[in-house]
Amino acid sequence: MNESERLNDAQKKRVHVLKNILQSLHEGATPESVQEEFDKHFQGVSAIEISLMEHELIDSDDNDITFEDVMKLCNVHANLFKNRVSEPGEISEFEKSGHPIHIMRTENQALRAAVMRINRIIKNLGEAPYEMGLLKGLSNQLDLLGQFDAHYKRKEEVWFPVMEKYGHDAPPKVMWGVDDQIRELFRVVVSNLENIETIGKEKIAENFESFAFEFNEMIFKEETILIPLVLEIFNEDDWLNIATDSEEYGYAIVRPEEKWVPERTVFTSSDTTASTPEVEGETRISTLQTSGAELPFGKGFLTLNEVAKILDLLPLELTFINKDNIFKYFNDSILNEDKAFPRPASAIGREVKNCHPPKSLDMVLKLIDDLSTGEKDKESMWFPRKNGQFIHVTYVAVRDDDGAYMGILEYVQDIQPFRELSGMKRGLS
Repeated sequence: MNESERLNDAQKKRVHVLKNILQSLHEGATPESVQEEFDKHFQGVSAIEISLMEHELIDSDDNDITFEDVMKLCNVHANLFKNRVSEPGEISEFEKSGHPIHIMRTENQALRAAVMRINRIIKNLGEAPYEMGLLKGLSNQLDLLGQFDAHYKRKEEVWFPVMEKYGHDAPPKVMWGVDDQIRELFRVVVSNLENIETIGKEKIAENFESFAFEFNEMIFKEETILIPLVLEIFNEDDWLNIATDSEEYGYAIVRPEEKWVPERTVFTSSDTTASTPEVEGETRISTLQTSGAELPFGKGFLTLNEVAKILDLLPLELTFINKDNIFKYFNDSILNEDKAFPRPASAIGREVKNCHPPKSLDMVLKLIDDLSTGEKDKESMWFPRKNGQFIHVTYVAVRDDDGAYMGILEYVQDIQPFRELSGMKRGLS
């Protein structure tokens, strides 16, 4: 069922109103000027309904509305909730330590506190020359606050794929775009501190105020829009997968005190065993892995277990998307902290366009088009990282023996060790 089929008549009327409001924003109206009209028609409307409407409008071909316009609506949307959103009732599982929602809320509290501490330090800086102790404290607090990036990445890379699975891909696109704007505002503040003796504390205060406003607005949107929406659509298995995949991206300021383990009842039957296509498929794979059957690969033969071990030993991050642009495979040869592009298990089966932030989407789609149409067979990129790595990325079109496009293989490697080599080594260590 597509999004349009989910909308009832009342929702379709609201879509028309929403379209007019978004068109006004597209033509230059300010969020403040459309607030009254928005509130008039959307009082009592749930976050999930507004999500469906936003999706309908972004994907429609009969208007000029873009996700950037919906990003402008995001603050209007949030303001509607400010006067009527109350704390959710006690839901024991979601309030338990280690549950992804409990983690998000706890982090938001810690991040708010960091913002307040930074504001106090900036106000107390006095006049130049600035006290070194205060500058050091400001730098430390900014480093601490900078951990919000892990908070955002978990949301973008782990929560958003599950939302997309249920057909809610408009809110992730919008929120990811705002996240990137907030990241850029923060980078400006960090740069200001490095040059404080030249630009003065007033510039830092001004730019941090801009950052703090948008940052606190995002916290509010997470608490009052995102969380209520996902509580309506995620099931317990979704939350378990999210909790597991979250480990790969780390946490912001506070870590979970314990692992969340829900109370679950396991039902078993002694005389019958359910058999589904998924179970049968897993059984066949398991049989191949344990049987040691020799399968033809390249110019020789390998068992399935040998193939898996070889791929996971290659010093490369391998990723494969198929001809339908579905993320299908990645290997596990690099430690998470050393990966250029960490991948959660939940990314498997996701459309590749939804695996990237909006700012890089055009380049990703152009690359896919070039490789799939035969315009190119290969594309490479390289860049340094702050941790000393020098990353080299290659994208290769995979084609069958007849030249038909099968998908794209991406392989990523830290080549800094090779750049540092000199002389020769022709013997054993």
